[in-house]
Amino acid sequence: MSKQMKNHLFQAVIFDLDGVITKTALVHSSAWCAMFNDYLRYREKKNGEPFREFTHSFDYLQFIDGKPRYKGVDSFLVSRGISIPYGDPSDDPDKETICGLGNKKNFFFNEVLKRDGVEVYESTILLIRQLKDEGIKIGVASSSKNCRAVLERAGLLELFETMVDGLVSAQLGLRGKPEPDIFITASDNMGVLYNLTVIVEDAVSGVQAGKKGGFGLVLGIAREGNSKELKKNGADIVMEDISELGGIRNIDKWFQLHLKIR
Repeated sequence: MSKQMKNHLFQAVIFDLDGVITKTALVHSSAWCAMFNDYLRYREKKNGEPFREFTHSFDYLQFIDGKPRYKGVDSFLVSRGISIPYGDPSDDPDKETICGLGNKKNFFFNEVLKRDGVEVYESTILLIRQLKDEGIKIGVASSSKNCRAVLERAGLLELFETMVDGLVSAQLGLRGKPEPDIFITASDNMGVLYNLTVIVEDAVSGVQAGKKGGFGLVLGIAREGNSKELKKNGADIVMEDISELGGIRNIDKWFQLHLKIR
């Protein structure tokens, strides 16, 4: 049962998953690196194309981070001038299609998840529990189709009133980040106003989506030393860890200064 909301100027907080709640961003990145570098080596052997390594510091952050899986595959391939069929989400991981490559990456990710489990950002979990104690509604919105599996593995699923992930997006035909569809859907599910909702994101595409959706506060978490990029692309406040926020009262102070009722 939800607790009575106390006297706050905002109604809800929607969190991204990877890199905000859980320390799965690097697991995703490792899976992407393994998949794409295998594929690029295959193309080198098959077509004589010079091998140029897929890297976390550029390729993952520029073309993959925060995007739905197949969109990320397509984005990276376009950057390298590679054109292959889109395929179907049911494609075998060894099939040379966008969906096949995306499914191969997902296989790598789930193997690591099963083997190593999930680490969490304790400062984020602490804030979520404090927000819930104050009656603030909490949602999670992620491009990942593994969102439920990750939250269940971490024992956190019950903390969220709504979850809009890659599977929900596919079912509803939602556009991926940088479009705001998943945040809007999560807000609608909780019955809260967009301009009274906080978005917490660590990806450029995520803060772009928060800004585009007209949300009251877009908070950027710069895990990758990308403070300037997050600020430039729509984050109202940027910090390296959510503990720097200084508590719920500082969110109220932001809304007191910037509140715009639609």
